[in-house]
Amino acid sequence: MDADLRKKELQRRYREAEQGGGEARIERQHQAGKLTARERIEFLLDPGTFQETDKLVIHRSTDPGMAQQKIPGDGVVTGHGHIDGRLVYVFAQDFTVFGGSLSETNASKICKILDLAMKVGVPVIGMNDSGGARIQEGIVSLAGYADIFLRNTLASGVIPQISAIMGPCAGGAVYSPAITDFTFMVHKTSYMFITGPDVIKTVTQEEVTKSELGGATTHTTISGVAHFASNSDEECLAQIRELLSYLPLNNMDDPPYQAPTDNPDRIDPSLNDMVPTDPNQPYDMTEIIRSVVDEHRFFEVQADFAQNIVVGFARLNGFPVGIVANQPAFLAGALDINSSVKAARFVRFCDAFNLPLVVFEDVPGFLPGISQEHGGIIKSGAKLLYAFAEATVPKITVITRKAYGGAYCVMASKHVRADINFAYPTAEIAVMGPQGAVKILYRRELEESSDPEKFTREKVQEFRDKFANPFIAAERGYIDEIIEPQETRPKLIRALEMTANKRDTNPPKKHGNIPL
Repeated sequence: MDADLRKKELQRRYREAEQGGGEARIERQHQAGKLTARERIEFLLDPGTFQETDKLVIHRSTDPGMAQQKIPGDGVVTGHGHIDGRLVYVFAQDFTVFGGSLSETNASKICKILDLAMKVGVPVIGMNDSGGARIQEGIVSLAGYADIFLRNTLASGVIPQISAIMGPCAGGAVYSPAITDFTFMVHKTSYMFITGPDVIKTVTQEEVTKSELGGATTHTTISGVAHFASNSDEECLAQIRELLSYLPLNNMDDPPYQAPTDNPDRIDPSLNDMVPTDPNQPYDMTEIIRSVVDEHRFFEVQADFAQNIVVGFARLNGFPVGIVANQPAFLAGALDINSSVKAARFVRFCDAFNLPLVVFEDVPGFLPGISQEHGGIIKSGAKLLYAFAEATVPKITVITRKAYGGAYCVMASKHVRADINFAYPTAEIAVMGPQGAVKILYRRELEESSDPEKFTREKVQEFRDKFANPFIAAERGYIDEIIEPQETRPKLIRALEMTANKRDTNPPKKHGNIPL
């Protein structure tokens, strides 16, 4: 074959790869409200930066019906490009080719991307839209899944890994996204589950739709499997770009600095009245967060799951930080099983990738109840405690109101190596709330009192004056400074500047044994 014929053959094969499953299948993809794999990559990456790899790979199956169906690319598009000028690796399953099913060669393409990303030290973004393992290839396709799972595990804590579920993701396929750091879903077009509705009906007689079982709403509000849900592919991909703007390329890199336009010395007098004087009155902690951070921009993670705790990313004087905050507007900000696990995983991510932690604390304790105890609140609370204690990045805590009992210890207290601990004058730091303390300490007196209500009111006020304030903690050095709320932003920025070169270590070990 001469050079011209080879060139024409190459161009023909490239065109075939770019057409995927053909115009009819591409049209069905669009009618379902979904972009194609190539369209997703083009939308995600900076224009003109995508460099494709393994474009001409085909499957090796010789089963009847498969030998005649060999489409270059084999159902997944892989390569690298840039987001905001920074290198990333990507793969996008192509549902128009064999339903995006995973074959031996399909898996090898994904594994190659993961291996290269680890060598180079850059994030990987996987766009999942697949009918699952390619049945015709049997155990070979299952082996491909396991090869991917291993690489996801080895890459964990080394490079950021992001999964976008943009279609079906079922059976063994769900475990790769579950290992990665952040999972995005799209309403109405994506779902995840181990076993589908038909199998569930056969085994348990329960009837459920795909959406109810594993749709975006289910996984962002009930299970906590997914972190973000959007209304379209385009919105999902835009969210991924924004998330990456806060993240370093790898665990040895610094988070990306952006020159700030917000005054680092800006004060906000409205903060002085944001925490209610009534200790039982709820308020929205995100209002404090947005008041303090650069441009009032807070990128919340898992906003619809375990809403009694808030986690997300922001910038302070141009530097990215991870924020963890109790939310008094939900369950009074008490810690429960879901909120503890949600926050613990976020804290460990931030620690792995050099993101300082800023904690806003207003916690009355752990949520009481039989279901919580039987569900393992002790173990779940210990996960958050473990995560904060293990973290060696700068840790700055602001106690806005309640800091009671064991929850005070857990929420990045001085005793678990927090670097700077601030408190508002409204802070209440004690073993428990005044009402509960009085009932325990003065049980006999209450029984004998002629006016137990008056006695209780007096003792509650006495307890509040003596213990439910930040002064005793400040006297012992557990609080570094009691600050005016309006000064929160400049105080945090100076604390972060002071701890920027912090070095802390944990004892040598293979790894700890977090209470899973």
